[in-house]
Amino acid sequence: MARFKPRIAVRALILHQDRLLLVNAYPDAHLGLWCAPGGGCEAGQSLPENLAREVMEETGLTVAVGAPVLVNEFHDPDTGFHQIDLFFRCTIAGGEIDDAWQDPEGVVTDRRFFSRAELAGIRFKPDSLPEAAWGDGAALYDSLEAILK
Repeated sequence: MARFKPRIAVRALILHQDRLLLVNAYPDAHLGLWCAPGGGCEAGQSLPENLAREVMEETGLTVAVGAPVLVNEFHDPDTGFHQIDLFFRCTIAGGEIDDAWQDPEGVVTDRRFFSRAELAGIRFKPDSLPEAAWGDGAALYDSLEAILK
């Protein structure tokens, strides 16, 4: 099995009217898994610049990037894939969720705000997402977990 260098990604925790914005984790909502918007970092851009770009691509929203609140790692033991996600609190600075919006990469096809109670009825990752989104702001570390397929 090949071992890859860990991929670094950034994710946005966007609360609006006490609801958390999530997007489908796989193209065409494969697996029915939800995650915070964001994606892989490009060299030469800061983490906040990468995050603002990814959120715009996936949601059409402009965000103000705040403090980091969660570091999460996941991997695929079968392939050696390993990703480190850095979650930041963000606020909406412009735009709105529009059903006509299309992710240029075609990964995100669904985006929706969920209340904390509604999260109990969906599949999402990482498991510590509610604590990070609605928590006291202290940074969390969610240790290495196997990727869901």
